Amino acid sequence: MNVDTSVWPPRYDPTYRPDPTADFWFPELECLHPGARDALILDKLRRQVAWAWERSPFYRRKWDAAGVSPATLQSLEDLAKFPVVQKAELRLSQAAAPPYGEYLCIDPGEVVRIHGTSGTTGRPTVFGLGSEDWGRIGEAHARILWAAGIRPDDRVLICSFFSLYLGSWGALCGVERLGATAFPFGAGVPGQTLMAVEWARELKPTAFYGTPSYALHFAETSRREGIDPRTFGLRTLFFSGEPGAGIPATKRLIEETFGGRCVDMGSMAEMTPWMTNAECRHRTGMHLWQDLVYTQVCAPETFAPLPFGAEGTPVYTHLERTSQPMIRLVSGDLARWTDEPCPCGRTYPRLPDGLYGRIDDMFIVRGENIYPSAIEDTLRALEGFGGEFRVIVSRREAMDELLIRVEYAASHADPARQAKLSATATARLRVRLGVHPVVELVPEGTLPRTEFKACRVIDDRDLYRRTLQEVRR
Repeated sequence: MNVDTSVWPPRYDPTYRPDPTADFWFPELECLHPGARDALILDKLRRQVAWAWERSPFYRRKWDAAGVSPATLQSLEDLAKFPVVQKAELRLSQAAAPPYGEYLCIDPGEVVRIHGTSGTTGRPTVFGLGSEDWGRIGEAHARILWAAGIRPDDRVLICSFFSLYLGSWGALCGVERLGATAFPFGAGVPGQTLMAVEWARELKPTAFYGTPSYALHFAETSRREGIDPRTFGLRTLFFSGEPGAGIPATKRLIEETFGGRCVDMGSMAEMTPWMTNAECRHRTGMHLWQDLVYTQVCAPETFAPLPFGAEGTPVYTHLERTSQPMIRLVSGDLARWTDEPCPCGRTYPRLPDGLYGRIDDMFIVRGENIYPSAIEDTLRALEGFGGEFRVIVSRREAMDELLIRVEYAASHADPARQAKLSATATARLRVRLGVHPVVELVPEGTLPRTEFKACRVIDDRDLYRRTLQEVRR
């Protein structure tokens, strides 16, 4: 095996690459018996926790207060004794000790890459990455992309922002380490999607990376130019940034649109290598690459680990990070996990339905928990759906109202067909959501498309409450 796991962090052979016909990058690790893998994970975990304990005032204070230390870790189950980390804590630490916070764990002079969040909803979070960590991220992503079916003869079109956002850079470093041809086209500049279509027509990429929303926007742009997206010859399309690739109807639509396999990936930018939640080419749900990032699916209220078969929120722990290691970081996503075998032969646990929602994305209407992913899955399965939708939650008098603005395809411009589409959408959404929505049809192309993560929910109930308070004064 071309990795030395007897040392920490592990040492990888940067010249290693499997035979292109091989199914596995490291079969010795990927097909390991779960019990043997747990022993490897525990060894790496103890060293990772000791590294953070010795170098991070943030973790030392937090663990001292909880009465735990590296000596607490006698088994994997003992990790549950360690307190979880919330994103808000990371922002507070960086505000108190800018720019990296008190959990950098390497000398600031060793940081070779700075990434981060945009800060659109609060203080930006700064990601400081060391050189050796970046190399290991490339190793991890190459191995995972191999499982998704990417090979050295692939030409990978990366249509995502090359900015602070780590997704595109992580895809690029994995593609380069695997030995495939990287085509880092980017996104976000006016007219860039049309330009990407023209380049794709000429260069015939065999793989695509972006968000699911952007892939569908890319396809719409192609069709407007008279180009069938299937003629690009894309064999593999892999995605992160939003749950679309794990939503059955959206996955089906992407595969039918492009004629390639749709592969769902992604955890959190803080948890880079973010591909450690990733489907293989069999697409039976995301494998959890536990020997790289150890994942527990936990109860959202207590963060106690849950058994296989349960639904909860993933809590992540790095096993190979020296810079800004995350130990029990709460994702806020929702998932169900299983240890049932996958046809690929890898013995990792899986998220069979991917990450299908976020705790903070869920909204409640008339007592029902509603997830945008459930609305998307329902609408994309409808004949005549025009490709985009918006959800507006408002309040009329004392009652919540759920309005879903739905585009209809050009084929359904006839009023009779629109009436049938509206009735079908209303009925299926009512069954799926448990509440009666108001469906408003608009022509295809009315609603804006996105080149990044789609934001489709508008909650106006706060406006109603504020207006009511003003009236009562």
